[in-house]
Amino acid sequence: APDQPSATANRSGGCAVAGGRMTDTRRRVKVYTLNEDRQWDDRGTGHVSSCYVERLKGMSLLVRAESDGSLLLESKINPNTAYQKQQDTLIVWSEAENYDLALSFQEKAGCDEIWEKICQVQGKDPSVDITQDLVDESEEERFDDMSSPGLELPSCELSRLEEIAELVASSLPSPLRREKLALALENEGYIKKLLEIFHVCEDLENIEGLHHLYEIIKGIFLLNRTALFEVMFSEECIMDVIGCLEYDPSLSQSRKHREFLTKTAKFKEVIPISDPELKQKIHQTYRVQYIQDMVLPTPSVFEENMLSTLHSFIFFNKVEIVGMLQEDEKFLTDLFAQLTDEATDEEKRQELVNFLKEFCAFSQTLQPQNRDAFFKTLSNMGILPALEVILGMDDAQVRSAATDIFSYLVEYNPSMVREFVMQEAQQNDDDILLINLIIEHMICDTDPELGGAVLLMGLLRTLVDPENMLATANKTEKTEFLGFFYKHCMHVLTAPLLANTTEDKPSKDDFQTAQLLALILELLTFCVEHHTYHIKNYIINKDILRRVLVLMASKHAFLALCALRFKRKIIGLKDEFYNRYIMKSFLFEPVVKAFLNNGSRYNLMNSAIIEMFEFIRVEDIKSLTAHVIENYWKALEDVDYVQTFKGLKLRFEQQRERQDNPKLDSMRSILRNHRYRRDARTLEDEEEMWFNTDEDDMEDGEAVVPPSDKPKSDEDIMDPISKFMERKKLKESEEKEVLLKTNLSGRQSPSFKLSFSSGTKSNLTSQSSASNLPGSPGSPGSPGSPGSPGSVSKSTSQMAAITTK
Repeated sequence: APDQPSATANRSGGCAVAGGRMTDTRRRVKVYTLNEDRQWDDRGTGHVSSCYVERLKGMSLLVRAESDGSLLLESKINPNTAYQKQQDTLIVWSEAENYDLALSFQEKAGCDEIWEKICQVQGKDPSVDITQDLVDESEEERFDDMSSPGLELPSCELSRLEEIAELVASSLPSPLRREKLALALENEGYIKKLLEIFHVCEDLENIEGLHHLYEIIKGIFLLNRTALFEVMFSEECIMDVIGCLEYDPSLSQSRKHREFLTKTAKFKEVIPISDPELKQKIHQTYRVQYIQDMVLPTPSVFEENMLSTLHSFIFFNKVEIVGMLQEDEKFLTDLFAQLTDEATDEEKRQELVNFLKEFCAFSQTLQPQNRDAFFKTLSNMGILPALEVILGMDDAQVRSAATDIFSYLVEYNPSMVREFVMQEAQQNDDDILLINLIIEHMICDTDPELGGAVLLMGLLRTLVDPENMLATANKTEKTEFLGFFYKHCMHVLTAPLLANTTEDKPSKDDFQTAQLLALILELLTFCVEHHTYHIKNYIINKDILRRVLVLMASKHAFLALCALRFKRKIIGLKDEFYNRYIMKSFLFEPVVKAFLNNGSRYNLMNSAIIEMFEFIRVEDIKSLTAHVIENYWKALEDVDYVQTFKGLKLRFEQQRERQDNPKLDSMRSILRNHRYRRDARTLEDEEEMWFNTDEDDMEDGEAVVPPSDKPKSDEDIMDPISKFMERKKLKESEEKEVLLKTNLSGRQSPSFKLSFSSGTKSNLTSQSSASNLPGSPGSPGSPGSPGSPGSVSKSTSQMAAITTK
């Protein structure tokens, strides 16, 4: 805790802090709220005070943040709200039906002061642990209970166990009776007397008595009282409580929980813990967690909320343990010194790594602010260099635990890990870099299902993801780290891929190798999407795509599909550098070969390859269209169950026509420039856009593009089109046949039917409008886009139909 937390004047009506200034550590608290998952969220650390707030018209609790003095909490002490005091340093209450709050005090004295203020407002004795009944009851029940001020427990004797069990069971449904039962159990030291009878029953092998004790102890858990838990979980009582819970009447044989805890479960003190309170807290938390997870039966829907205090007890214990260990600098210094010391024997090192892993797992219960402090402490202690040493060792178990610790660090702060590996690259060889050690463990995973490799691949993906990289005025983490990664690490990642693809088919094609290569391809595909020029240079310079496509010949369909997905991602970028590389190396050949080998089977391979060619056709990637038709048309021309390849051929012929007749392109340009105003759309979008000036047809609200100031007459426009059509008449019938068939995506072809009415208005309608399937990529926002009512043109009485290509 800081020596001088910031003091802040009260802004709610001049309230003073009784018993000391705001800097008094007695009043230092953490504010928690209970979320929907019944987990406590830390809302911040500050100083609490109680005073009259004019706006709320009553005494209130105020907590101001120690960092900036902002108001963390302003809560009126309601006379009817049930406040609970737990574990001497916690006050818990509900503000609304689903809004629970808790104040965790640094010191017991501060908790007692505020508790007295709350009790004073509510007119209660500060010695109670709860100020109100938790649930309102019927007037009749309240009257009955008021007439009997206290609950009288039967004397604690063996012969009366059945009576006690019935009393506990009958009290659970009523909140007021639960409260009275809990007070009676606390005041008379009843739990310790019950545990003495437990010993007698075990000695006498009195099974009936043991079954009654099971029901009694289980019922006491459901009373949900911290004061009772503190008795039951004390060092002298906890094992006997667990003993009572071994004798479940619904089981034919008793469970051996105590035997497991005393003989099988061993507490290993890897580094001596000098603080006896901390040691006792660790023992207690482990046993209480064991009771919650293993001993108590799974609570029913009605009992779940009754164990909320047990969850809170464990949660706050864990927070306390992590805090106490974190503050013990000698402990952490010794831990890391022994971890990296070559003289430490293997068994000891394994215990140290397992402890550190569990320590990190405990930290996951912390709130973000506390977790930040936790990982900063570990970072300052040198956790990353320590992990590097551990990952280089031979012991598989130690390496596995170190990998788990590494995953906590990457998930918490990938930038911290990236900064470390870039710094170490200046001093070390590539072989022993932390990231390369991680890649090697991934490649060498001995698990047949590659469970560890999948985890490591996820961590690598997080590290190379530009989305979580920082950019500042002086430096860009993305540029620096990706430059480092491609220079020092990428060759290690791709080594298994390159080693396995030296021939026309994979040299090793067993299941485990295929799985590993699929993982590597998944990461490379991610890089293609997110890394732009770094991965482009690498793929082209190292001829990676050609090597990847060798895997199309794998007997494992999932690996062949991974290779295809990699190529599809590259083509999807529509980058001419990639396209020239693909054409120069004839990299469609393995894909066409796989397509033909697949035959007429209708499977994922067939669909994925057709989708790739369909993408090239729809996006009109001219260079690839020409390359495919010129080199592979003979192999693909007989495929007629989809129109993709015929559509590609048509695209190709249209391109050639334009090249052979440059006047056609200039004519089209004149047509667009004179008839319509240009906007920022691409050529493809302009070709596919349908203009319709009839207001009735403009139902999707698109603005009509106005004509230019001096439109040409219809005859002027039609004349060059008619001349062009005369030259194309011979091919017209074949093209109509192709265009009228539905293709894979429903994309319109660039052929249009222009209908001119006797007036100056014009309707443009695609010949293939019938193929506009829902979801097809029509031009965005145009009246003819799929599903818009304006996509069907109205026929007019006087109309000249002219088809252009």
